[in-house]
Amino acid sequence: MSIRVRMTVLAVTGVLVAGCTSTEGATGTTKAPPATSGAGSTNPATAPALPASLTGQRPDWASCDAPENGPRPGAEWRCATVKVPLDHAKPDGETIPVALIRKEARNKGDRIGSLLFDFGGPGASGVDILPQAAEEYGDLNERYDLVGFDPRGVGRSAGVVCRDDAEQAAAEASVDLVPDTAAEEAAYLADGAAFAAGCARRSAKLLPHTTTTATARDMDLLRQVLGDEKLHYFGISYGTQLGGTYAHLFPARVGRIVLDAVVDPTADAAGHARNQTIGFQRALDNYLKSTGEDPKAGTERIARLLRKLDRQPLPVGGRRLTEGLALTGIAVTLYGKANWPLLTGALADAERGDGSALLDLADFYNDRDAKGHYSTQSHSQRAISCADSSERPTAAQAKALLPEFRRLSPVFGAFLAWDTAGWCARWPVEGERRTPEASAPGAAPILVVGTTGDPATPYEGAEKMAKELGAGVGILVTNKGEGHGAYGGSACVTRKVDAYFLDGKVPAYGTTC
Repeated sequence: MSIRVRMTVLAVTGVLVAGCTSTEGATGTTKAPPATSGAGSTNPATAPALPASLTGQRPDWASCDAPENGPRPGAEWRCATVKVPLDHAKPDGETIPVALIRKEARNKGDRIGSLLFDFGGPGASGVDILPQAAEEYGDLNERYDLVGFDPRGVGRSAGVVCRDDAEQAAAEASVDLVPDTAAEEAAYLADGAAFAAGCARRSAKLLPHTTTTATARDMDLLRQVLGDEKLHYFGISYGTQLGGTYAHLFPARVGRIVLDAVVDPTADAAGHARNQTIGFQRALDNYLKSTGEDPKAGTERIARLLRKLDRQPLPVGGRRLTEGLALTGIAVTLYGKANWPLLTGALADAERGDGSALLDLADFYNDRDAKGHYSTQSHSQRAISCADSSERPTAAQAKALLPEFRRLSPVFGAFLAWDTAGWCARWPVEGERRTPEASAPGAAPILVVGTTGDPATPYEGAEKMAKELGAGVGILVTNKGEGHGAYGGSACVTRKVDAYFLDGKVPAYGTTC
């Protein structure tokens, strides 16, 4: 398991705004195989033209199956599968499926086109999420077909699988995410290597081809298959990185694109960890202020609880609330201000010796159901992230970050510093690049929405994305508020985004809500 905040946003329960971390599995000394060349051997800037057998596909829309842990979508939702190249460098070669879901525009006479969504992660299933979240996008559905998809390596789209439930649960119970001793450090790194080896055993063929670049190319194929001249797209959290990559590759095909809760395109592995350390501590401080508690004193109180859990986890039924699970439970509540009362209650319970509430929150965050089954979103998340990033930080480099990160956040700092070394440890595929490209000269204006209190994708990332996209392309919109993502939470932002998508009204750069 890892605190790496897998950046997605979704109001599923009406109370919790889902955040993201990945759950890594069993400990062991299994070694990952030697790294092979990643990125599908495709030059990120160029790729051969796709054959008519792919661009000429017409989806066979049919009724949708129920997701693993949810109701079957209503009859207004239709599902289909489209073939995409496994390797975009070999477009006439092997293909893999990409799953789609669609709800057609209500006003067909005034229809603009398809609006494609990516809810983040990476690893979030758009086929599962969009029907649950569609009410939020009801006004956009007036003139757009709402279209969700499972990106390559996710869910129904040749989803990556790395370990089973028993392995995942064993790691959750035994691996210390903030190692303090040589033995804990060795177990932490061995678990990362074991996870990588499991991915290589179960999903070897796909691992070199799970890059964001490859998914952006898939999106352009989806645009053609859906019959759209330009891509209209709503990217949330990691979906902003995907959107920036698409704009960089295909600037002339950019239609109306909104990026909300923006990943910093200039940050490397340590930079992302630093950004999130700052972002989560900022959100924690804001939460503590809202309760009337001094942020410094409140942070120390929580850190003291975590130290106690590190020494002696709290029993919860047949399980234990560990330091790492408590951190995960705390993190998920910071994704939305509406969750803050849950944090108050869960912390009070844990301080009295009852860890059940924090464990329930951690299970929600880790996609673990009541039967002990985990989703594979965290598997996809790591496969995509490690195919993208060429960095493989060492334990020594992670340790070097610890003093700074602990100063930035006594609660989250060490957690996130260590994650830089554990995340892609012994990964069997080389990554594509150190940081993604997002420059898109000549593209139509793209709205870039940042929230000042966002813990997972701090506001500064939106400023940097707007700059990277280029003058006249990246249009910064600032939401002064809390939480991960602004659309649907801020009435002002929602109006600006709807006016842009529906009427083509581009707000002034620097518009503040």
